[in-house]
Amino acid sequence: MAVQTVATESTTAPVDLGPASGLACRECGTKFPLGPIFACAECFGPLEVAYDLPLGDPEALRARIEAGPANIWRYAPLLPVPADVADKPNLNPGWTKLVKADNLAAELGVEQGKLFVKDDSGNPTHSFKDRVVAQALEAARAFGFTTLSCSSTGNLAGAVGAAAARAGFRSCVFIPHDLEQGKVVMAAVYGGELVGIEGNYDDVNRFCSELIGDPLGEGWGFVNVNLRPYYGEGSKTLAYEICEQLGWVLPDQLVIPIASGSQLTKIDKGLKELIALGLVADKPYKIFGAQAEGCSPVSAAFKAGHDVVRPQKPNTIAKSLAIGNPADGPYVLDIARRTGGAVEDVNDEQVVEAIELLARSEGIFAETAGGVTVGVTKKLVEAGLIDPSLTTVVLNTGDGLKTLDAVADRSQATATIKPSLEAFRSAGLAD
Repeated sequence: MAVQTVATESTTAPVDLGPASGLACRECGTKFPLGPIFACAECFGPLEVAYDLPLGDPEALRARIEAGPANIWRYAPLLPVPADVADKPNLNPGWTKLVKADNLAAELGVEQGKLFVKDDSGNPTHSFKDRVVAQALEAARAFGFTTLSCSSTGNLAGAVGAAAARAGFRSCVFIPHDLEQGKVVMAAVYGGELVGIEGNYDDVNRFCSELIGDPLGEGWGFVNVNLRPYYGEGSKTLAYEICEQLGWVLPDQLVIPIASGSQLTKIDKGLKELIALGLVADKPYKIFGAQAEGCSPVSAAFKAGHDVVRPQKPNTIAKSLAIGNPADGPYVLDIARRTGGAVEDVNDEQVVEAIELLARSEGIFAETAGGVTVGVTKKLVEAGLIDPSLTTVVLNTGDGLKTLDAVADRSQATATIKPSLEAFRSAGLAD
């Protein structure tokens, strides 16, 4: 177990984050001790968690994982958390359903038994953000923070509010002023402060970066800024669960939504860790990124063959993916190209159609981000980029009840009738 020391203005205390051995720059490789930092002091590159992983006996590790709780803490030996993490007050997200989507496969022309939907709408606040927040919360505890905060396109705000309430932290979260009402209510109901910022997500994120550097932000853990290296590791658990639920086998193809791009990059990291640990057999896999046309800077760069992602001003109903300047965009491009995948986008009409398609074929009501991944999957199958004979996993990262406006005008009562059989027959509903 790696134990580091982190110094704050008031105290110096040991930090136990399990197998985490420090932080390392993704660009230049410079090493740093564990702490609430997110950028390299040498080159300003992003930092990520480095580990002393339990190498050597994959069968014993697999048995230990399978005996663990039915949440992300079954993977505690692979995450930057203390060994007793499952005993602490946390929302304990994860172990969501991997749905074999044969009905959807038939609609898309994919071979039966080969298409799966990883449905993360089953998490405590009904999005995958519970995973990353649970991880960031443990880092916030370790570093002595008292306020949990974030910049958010909606789902993260709710996850932070709920996790803070459960763990006894104060929360103060920041969102664009024009988010879907369902997400606003869900973020506010947990009792923390919810602050709308006039502007889009990139404006909100810039404000939060300024607040971190101000005395007003002392004692604040911003889950996706100064705690970002730890926060991002929560997305690895999607990779772990998918492989375990497939019988400790790598999927051949994955379709993953892109907002900041962190989820996609960490899923790839998780898959590579499973290979290195001997928990799965090594084989090629392809990763496909999915964006909405109205905010598709990574897709545009991929199609143009560029290595640099040019920021865009978001204009899409998929607001949870509406990050015009995605921090991990260049890394997404690298992964898509390295694995033989691609990055594609769909327009708002295609997003809505895909939400309806998933709902009527598999009984899964996805939010707009799920509509993006299903819509992009359809487009990639039709283009011949996804092999319909190989195992494909499509991610649904949130619940459609959060984005009702996207389908409200198309999802209404079939008929309104008087309470009689005659009225039922007259409405043409008896056939």
